[in-house]
Amino acid sequence: MAKPFFRLLTELSSRKTVSRVTGAFAKSRASRSLIPWFARTYGIRVEDAEKRIAEYASLNDFFTRRLKPGIRPVETGDSALVSPVDAMVTGIGPIQAGQMFNVKGQDYTIEELLNRSPRLVNYKDGFFFVLYLSPTDYHRIHAPVGGKIVEKEHIPGKVYPVNEFGLRHMRRVLSRNERLITYMQHAFGEVAVVKVGAMNVSSIQYVSPLPDQLAGGDELAYFEFGSTIVLLTESGTFKPQSDLKLGSVVRMGQMLGTLQAKG
Repeated sequence: MAKPFFRLLTELSSRKTVSRVTGAFAKSRASRSLIPWFARTYGIRVEDAEKRIAEYASLNDFFTRRLKPGIRPVETGDSALVSPVDAMVTGIGPIQAGQMFNVKGQDYTIEELLNRSPRLVNYKDGFFFVLYLSPTDYHRIHAPVGGKIVEKEHIPGKVYPVNEFGLRHMRRVLSRNERLITYMQHAFGEVAVVKVGAMNVSSIQYVSPLPDQLAGGDELAYFEFGSTIVLLTESGTFKPQSDLKLGSVVRMGQMLGTLQAKG
């Protein structure tokens, strides 16, 4: 009985209006007083932040903080696919005939995730990662590979939670929530970086200015409050690191696997 009740509450509250109100408060100066509490509650390493905690103008300003240079070393090389974020791996595996299987007990199609984009044919037998960012994590999103941005798409949607409860008990959250998709062309093909909005996320923002050409590890975007990245590689172009599995914790710039020419 509890799960259907919580699901109903989530359905009723997962509207952009709720996220806008939450986001407006988080961006206000009144929210500054919550920063020390927030940092303590979530065990955030404030010493890694670019600025001192007192220098942040709002809770949102702190949440979207940059890190000190060198804190996240990035694996380099044309064949390196690196994690675009600090996150936990909540889904991983080959894409089989356009389907991502068993993401917290649910299956997803690439067609619905990519909003029926013509580019989906590139990923039907590729590889996927689902990377969940908790409130503890650093929330800037970086390029997972060096390459050129060839397309961007914003897909309006709901703002269901993307935590354990949301992914397991809400219907196909990753393909119903708001999404910002970046397609990048690299030396061996293409990757899709799918940024999925979540409850209490007021927005997903690209960095400004955003160049067309990025090196691996360059800033791409950021979340305002926690969310999820779905990273897709093109069919026949990727070999994952053998030690990565469900529940693995990764850091931005960490090697996820090796890109290769098709065939």
